[in-house]
Amino acid sequence: MPLLPTPAPAPECPPRRIVSLVPSQTELLWALGLEREVVGITKFCVRPEAWFRQKTRVGGTKTVYLERIQALKPDLILANREENVREQVEALADRYPVWVSDVSDLPSALKMIIQVGNLTHRSREAQILVNRIEKAFADFGPKPNWRARRAAYFIWRKPWMVAGGDTFIHAMLAAAGFENVFAEARRYPEVLLSDLPACAPEVLLLSSEPYPFDPKHFTEFREVCPQAQILLVDGEMFSWYGSRLLEAPAYFRQLRASIE
Repeated sequence: MPLLPTPAPAPECPPRRIVSLVPSQTELLWALGLEREVVGITKFCVRPEAWFRQKTRVGGTKTVYLERIQALKPDLILANREENVREQVEALADRYPVWVSDVSDLPSALKMIIQVGNLTHRSREAQILVNRIEKAFADFGPKPNWRARRAAYFIWRKPWMVAGGDTFIHAMLAAAGFENVFAEARRYPEVLLSDLPACAPEVLLLSSEPYPFDPKHFTEFREVCPQAQILLVDGEMFSWYGSRLLEAPAYFRQLRASIE
């Protein structure tokens, strides 16, 4: 696939027409000050809100409308290995410069920020952002009075799906001070609620995305794990790997404070 190599070199001329196919990377482009340069986003790129209202939407992360992108005449497209469909990315890469990120944990997320900074001639801004994120996580750090809770992180209902051990969510669970009971599973496996008691979770974390869990779903979990504490959590804090990482440590601190 003719994609830009890693590490991402800074092109001689900064890109002037950028399309982002990844919500968290769209927010990163905003944080790097690329208001004029970003011309296209997906329907899931809800942050910043002003961009969601004003920028051209080129489809979803899994269903990209190639003709809309063609009309925008991009000189850089940002995609992601997990969030976008390979065949669509390959089709785009035949015509435009495409860079694909591959993020699995905090270090690779910080590396991605630096690479996007290089690509967009915002290296200084990207490094400042990375320094701030590193400090926020260092200040959060492990606390001696906190005992890691065994947790299951649900992302979908019907079928029930959880975050496995080779995901960015898993890395954020560990950073937040949780032990993922599905750490041995890969990606986002389907599970049965009847199997939960054997995993002995102390906390059930129900994400706000991609499935919008609601308190009305608590009953189903209480029937099989009456002893587990059930919490609704902000999925962006666990799965967005761009500038949203700045806010994650403070959110994790509040989350831990709410656990009995």
